[in-house]
Amino acid sequence: MSDHVLIVEDEETYRDSLRFIFEREGFDVTLAATGREGIDAFERDGADIVLLDLMLPEVSGTDVFRAIRTRSDVPVVMVTARDDQIDKIIGLELGADDYVTKPFSGRELVARVRNVLRRREGSPDDRRDEPTRLTVAGFTLDPERLTITRDGVTQSVPPKEFALFHVLASHAGRVLTRQAIIDRVWGADYFGDTKTLDVHIKRLRGRIEEQPSLPRYVRTVRGVGYTFEP
Repeated sequence: MSDHVLIVEDEETYRDSLRFIFEREGFDVTLAATGREGIDAFERDGADIVLLDLMLPEVSGTDVFRAIRTRSDVPVVMVTARDDQIDKIIGLELGADDYVTKPFSGRELVARVRNVLRRREGSPDDRRDEPTRLTVAGFTLDPERLTITRDGVTQSVPPKEFALFHVLASHAGRVLTRQAIIDRVWGADYFGDTKTLDVHIKRLRGRIEEQPSLPRYVRTVRGVGYTFEP
């Protein structure tokens, strides 16, 4: 069965080009020209992955992303015409799975989409290494519910943040390099922006630290990576 990609793109030239590229690669393709059309198409047809332009008429790309996330954790790759760090941070803080800037190579884009889908599906080896319930430093991590509980308070956590916390907490007291963390959380074949890790660390600290700017648990080891101090 073919993977189904929803492409939300207001520029007709890019939209038609993306349809051609992905149909040639065997994908089923649904197109939307505005943010509102994108939300409606997702509600109507769903998708295995969404290519989402940030700059859209009617409803912004960020609002489309939030609307999709209220319904599904389907992987989303953000697309923008601007090579702007602010745009990139916005996309990653929302929880996008990857980020690409126009103009892009069709071959690279398809490869990145396939990598995202592969990471989401997981190989048999990945499934054997699924995180188990863990209690450390007063935190209880429940991988089935994607929750963190401490002092009787339970909060739901997005999948990537949960996986990041679980990797750090299960190696409490050890320094993990940036690459080691990325390999464990995003997969060894991930070749997106490494700033993704920093954005997710910031979000995680906001959830578990009393003073995120002066972290007690998730510490930065400059030039190396991060560590969880129990």
